[in-house]
Parts: sequence; structure tokens; C-alpha cells
Amino acid sequence: MKITFHGQSCFEIEHENHRLVIDPFLTGNPVAKAKPGDIKADYILLTHGHGDHVGDTVGIAKNNNATVIAPFELATWLEWQGVKAYGMSTGGGYSFDFGHVKYTQAFHGSGFVTEDREILYLGPASGILLTLGDKTIYHAGDTALFSDMKLIGMNKKIDLACLPIGDNFTMGPEDALIAAEWVGAKQVIPMHYNTFPVIAQDGHAFAKELEEKGIKGTVLEAGESITL
Repeated sequence: MKITFHGQSCFEIEHENHRLVIDPFLTGNPVAKAKPGDIKADYILLTHGHGDHVGDTVGIAKNNNATVIAPFELATWLEWQGVKAYGMSTGGGYSFDFGHVKYTQAFHGSGFVTEDREILYLGPASGILLTLGDKTIYHAGDTALFSDMKLIGMNKKIDLACLPIGDNFTMGPEDALIAAEWVGAKQVIPMHYNTFPVIAQDGHAFAKELEEKGIKGTVLEAGESITL
């Protein structure tokens, strides 16, 4: 499968005849090279309701007639915006035609700030365990380090983990190194960093420290891809 990074926490995945996108924040993302109209997707997967993760979901979903998979409250709100949505909750899993999705815990907020200066609660923040064929990807979403990460890789071997390292809003590099070990990831891509000055980090230094622990670290710039 081909996995393309679009900056912040957005990944586009091409697997067999399916195209998925996770947390499609493109408009307003200063490092993204792709535009919403460039994205072709059958499904959009969301971790939580913050604007830098919901991003261009509504437009991409309508342009592609795509189904959005999201925490239940967020899925319900998106249905009110006129898109097809499938709601899930923390700890729940479901098999779709492209593969299996399970929502995990994440320690973070989840709300949408409106132009009227209101904050809409959109359910708990989550991570995603995504199994496609014989490969499993763990997209941690926005989260702090938490000890139950040790359980996430207990029943599933994690081929690739996408972990935030930006600090301030999520765990920083030091905690992400621990998370990588706890989930038993074979390979880690750092995310949610260097999009804005407040979350500036050295991704290559993080990858080097991963390698010292026997974990493959892969740094992707926006628009770059890997094959898993």
C-alpha cells in the first residue's frame, strides 16, 4: 500500500482499490502542498473534532461521495453538514470493505470553535487502529502519553505507528519515544509538528533516537510517500 503524508496529521492511503484519508487538514495548513480538490477518497477517517483534523472533510466527502468514519458525536454533526458518516466509539471496531477500523483511547480535547465564539463538543478524542490486509497502522491522533498504550499492540502487531511529537498540545519527542516502545511499533512516522512555530521539533533527531532503540524512524515531508 502507498501512504502519503500531507502535513500535520493528514495521511492519504492507497490500498488495493480503495483510497482513504485521515484527518484531512489542507486549507490553512502552511506546509500542505495538496489542495482539497486533489484528494480522491472513498473513506475519510477522523480522530477528533478540532479544526486542524476535521479540516476539509466536508468538501472532500461531498466531492467524492465518500463516507466519513468518526467518533459518534462528530459523525452525527457531520451528517448535519450533509455528508455520509458512520459513527464509532472508543474501544469499538468494525470491518468495512477496505479493512478493519478500531478506535482507541487518546488523551486530548475534541471540540469545534465556531465563528460565533462557541465551542461544540464533538465526542472523545481517539486514536485509530487500521488493519488493511496483513498490515496494521496505528494513528495515535492527538494525545498525551498514557500507560494503556502498552495494550494497543498487545493483540495486533503494529507495522506502522504515526505519533505526534509537537509538544504543547500533544506529547513531545521524549514521550513519543516511550509510546513507540509501548505500542511495539516496527516503524514510526512523526506527525503533528512543524506546522506552526509553537509545535516546532526536529523530526530527524527523533528518528535517530528511534533507531537507537531498534525502531525504524521515517521522516516524511508534506507530499512524500512510503510503501508499506
